[in-house]
Amino acid sequence: MIDLRSDTVTKPSDGMRRAMAEAVVGDDVYGEDPTVNLLQERSAETFSKEAALFVPSGTMGNQIAVKVHTRPGDEMIIEERCHIFNYEVGASAIIAGVTIRPVKSGDGSGILTWDDVESAISTDGIYDHTQTGLLCLENTLNLAGGRVMSAERCAELAEKAHERGIPVHLDGARIFNAAVASSTTVSELTKNCDSVQFCLSKGLGAPVGSVLVGSHEFINESRVWRKRLGGGMRQAGVLAAAGIIALDESPKRLHEDHTNARTLAEGIAEIPGIALDLRTVETNIVIFDVAGTGRTSAEICSDLKEKGILASGFGTRIRIVTHLDFHADKIQTVLDGMRVSCAGS
Repeated sequence: MIDLRSDTVTKPSDGMRRAMAEAVVGDDVYGEDPTVNLLQERSAETFSKEAALFVPSGTMGNQIAVKVHTRPGDEMIIEERCHIFNYEVGASAIIAGVTIRPVKSGDGSGILTWDDVESAISTDGIYDHTQTGLLCLENTLNLAGGRVMSAERCAELAEKAHERGIPVHLDGARIFNAAVASSTTVSELTKNCDSVQFCLSKGLGAPVGSVLVGSHEFINESRVWRKRLGGGMRQAGVLAAAGIIALDESPKRLHEDHTNARTLAEGIAEIPGIALDLRTVETNIVIFDVAGTGRTSAEICSDLKEKGILASGFGTRIRIVTHLDFHADKIQTVLDGMRVSCAGS
């Protein structure tokens, strides 16, 4: 199967498997796993933050951050298409006791401006309004087609939020894709954020895990919440070993995924009935509308599956995601399958 449902479907490389088999381990709940400690040190250094914490998933990393930054009853501002709001099964309300105020970006790109955020802030209400306790951002923005928030935009949002006494968390699940696409570093893209979560198991290709970075104080409290949420993984060095390779090696090849996504997007955009704005294709995600074909996304995805191609449909749209296990020699196969499926033949 050609699996384009997500960049989470990648298999660990031979080098990762060797590193996992040979990893020196200890009990990470006691802070004694040297391989986990090395991954955390490398992660903190890469992001120019004081400390880092290895967690089983991006969702856990995000939800720990929300919990640590807020108090029950606070309100969290977030772009309406962000993962924390749409795909983390209401965890912020359950775990942190916060309400969510989703905000639509004014230009429809998914990248918030301060004007978008400021109108949603409430910090002086006593009886009638919830208090804004956190601003959450996402880079790249998945549901906007992998759009990239610039370092300048992120810095502006964070600085102005801080002026209002509001901390900022960044869901940077694909932040390395953003860095490659914008020819900068993850440190520069996130320097003003109070915390950042990034995934090892998406574009970087590790089998499991994410990392949360921030201040020493933030990470110390996050470690407590990781344990409370069942994320104490004991001899987790067998997982962290793959994460170290992913962190060290995978960013060097992410441009290949972006090139493949762009080539696919250009071909898909030529198929009759498909609406795809090529300006939105900045990284490894391509989202397009199939309403004009007269077929549903479910019908098209079902036909594609019969042809050995997996894609994700939602509403009238389909998402495909390129990754390290998808190579350029498969592009024409995907485009041929897409043309036939969209035509209903």
